[in-house]
Amino acid sequence: MKLHDLHPAPGSRKPSRRVGRGHGSGRGKTAGRGTKGQKSRSGGNIPAWFEGGQTPLHVRTPKLHGFRNRGRVEYAPLNLARLGEVEKGTLVTPEVLAHDGLIADTKLPVKILGVGDAPKGITIHAHAFSKSALDKLAAAGSTVQRLSWPDNAPFDEEAEAAAAEAAAEKARRRQAKKKKGGSTPAAAAAEAKAPDEGASTTSTDDTGEDAAESEPEA
Repeated sequence: MKLHDLHPAPGSRKPSRRVGRGHGSGRGKTAGRGTKGQKSRSGGNIPAWFEGGQTPLHVRTPKLHGFRNRGRVEYAPLNLARLGEVEKGTLVTPEVLAHDGLIADTKLPVKILGVGDAPKGITIHAHAFSKSALDKLAAAGSTVQRLSWPDNAPFDEEAEAAAAEAAAEKARRRQAKKKKGGSTPAAAAAEAKAPDEGASTTSTDDTGEDAAESEPEA
């Protein structure tokens, strides 16, 4: 075996395709590029995003400009004006509202809005209330009860307030601890060594008079 005896495996190397060599090349006059057009010219490459002239995908796709609150809760709104015919002493719940056709979507939590006059002397259960609705219902002598979602259980306002207060207190303690630990060790040592402002540097004897050093007799 010598170097001039080494050859590639049969079929592993194919001759390059010679295009644009006229009628006798076996590929015709236009070399398989068709007749005229952008792709028949040299350098007539088309970008991958080109869609024939229509608006391309990367342009017609919404870009989602602005802020989108991912924690937003969508409610089924209901104005107080639609409860004007409710009789005094009636208990209004989301189930009653759905039964009477006052809310369209029963798969969303109910929020009472303050448009219109509030009914007098009713008890209304809902998942949320606007401030104006709460003020009007309180002025009309009606009772409100917030519900949790999605189990529709009564919401404990006192427990929520206590939990919020505990969270705020915890945050204040954490902030105070962070500020206290932010001082440098050198500053803390200097503060510890510094004398109190009210302390006097002059020593006094039992009678309150300043102690004087005794001079040796001659």
